[in-house]
Amino acid sequence: MSPNKTVYVIDDDPAMRDSLDFLLDSAGFKVTLFDSALSFLDAVPSLGFGCVVSDVRMPGLDGIDLLKRLKSDNKQLPVIIMTGHGDIPLAVEAMKLGAIDFLEKPFEDERLLNTITVALSRADHERKGESVTADITARIAALSPRERQVMEGLIAGLSNKLIAREYNISPRTIEVYRANVMTKMQASSISELVRLAMRGGILKD
Repeated sequence: MSPNKTVYVIDDDPAMRDSLDFLLDSAGFKVTLFDSALSFLDAVPSLGFGCVVSDVRMPGLDGIDLLKRLKSDNKQLPVIIMTGHGDIPLAVEAMKLGAIDFLEKPFEDERLLNTITVALSRADHERKGESVTADITARIAALSPRERQVMEGLIAGLSNKLIAREYNISPRTIEVYRANVMTKMQASSISELVRLAMRGGILKD
């Protein structure tokens, strides 16, 4: 799958929008322009994943308000804030609200392109990680109560015999449950089962 190359530019200055559109398009990004934070937020429900590049000072909703709204709506989009000279305190506030970086105007074209590329790459990696964790959690949820007990015994390092004694059932039955656990969890070894249990949150590292 090709890397995500979508960028959403938000700036009330038409010249700045056109300049960024030309730069990003030339670098192979798929660019969508917005003249205000409000028009972007209105469009968000229909937009796919991408990197947001927003000016911090805009009429109506500014970049800080935008970050607050995205945070309250739990929108997981990487945001890069563009600031004018003297806006460093605002930029720091933006970082505290979840912006991943800020660029002080005028900035080098290459710096913007690199910042966007890193932001998209990191965000894609995090999203894939969240997807894997959700998959493991679903596997754990699919275990029966007895299979869950056997799994907890296995990751605690107990033998089949000790687990059988704990629940007053035969070791042979534990072998069946153990096989079911390994199949459902898609684990080929106890060490892999332990790693999955840690990722799924039932065993703390």
